[in-house]
Amino acid sequence: MCNDYRQEVEIASIMEDFDDLEINIETPEGVPQDNPRADIKMTDTAPIVRAVDRPPGNYRAVGELLNRRWSWPGRQGPVYNFRTEGFPNSPPPDLSVNRCLVLCDGFYEFTDPKVPRPKDKRLDKWLFEMKGHRWFCMAGIWRNDPKVGEAFTLLTMDAGDEIKPYHHRQIIPLTRDQWADWLNPEVPAEDVLKYLPKGELTVTQVWPPPPVGPEQPALAL
Repeated sequence: MCNDYRQEVEIASIMEDFDDLEINIETPEGVPQDNPRADIKMTDTAPIVRAVDRPPGNYRAVGELLNRRWSWPGRQGPVYNFRTEGFPNSPPPDLSVNRCLVLCDGFYEFTDPKVPRPKDKRLDKWLFEMKGHRWFCMAGIWRNDPKVGEAFTLLTMDAGDEIKPYHHRQIIPLTRDQWADWLNPEVPAEDVLKYLPKGELTVTQVWPPPPVGPEQPALAL
């Protein structure tokens, strides 16, 4: 499951892309300042687009762009991921309310080292990006927690074929034609929360970094 993601794209560029998709983005708290980060982790504050409970007018959808905390307190630690199917012996969650889009340009998964590194206890780190797009959205929900205020979490499901080699669960990246539907509570969640077509994600190992080859000698002129 995802406990780290990246967002380095300018907010102005993101808002332009939403406008091109006929999604009206409102900023009731002002436009969030650019805060490019290679690593956004649980309890950090990050930009989301929250669904608005009113008709979109001449747009396909309307949402509010806000900075909110990632995760709220839970019994066993921060709730930074949320199972779409719920838990055994519990009713499934109502995913028609409090929907949000979580903005990112990549997310990370971690695996045991391919090659043991006795002096380095870090796991291998893999970056997933959406092919052909500088940034994308992940499906999330938010709630108002009495301890930390409004906060969001990332929805998860069983890992698909492209994520399964790295983890048994995965977050849910959304294609651009799904964003307006996720902001519309009348569209059933199961119609939106699906696996991407094969090949839509690219994966790059970012830790340990690839070895640097020997410097090539300059050619004599």
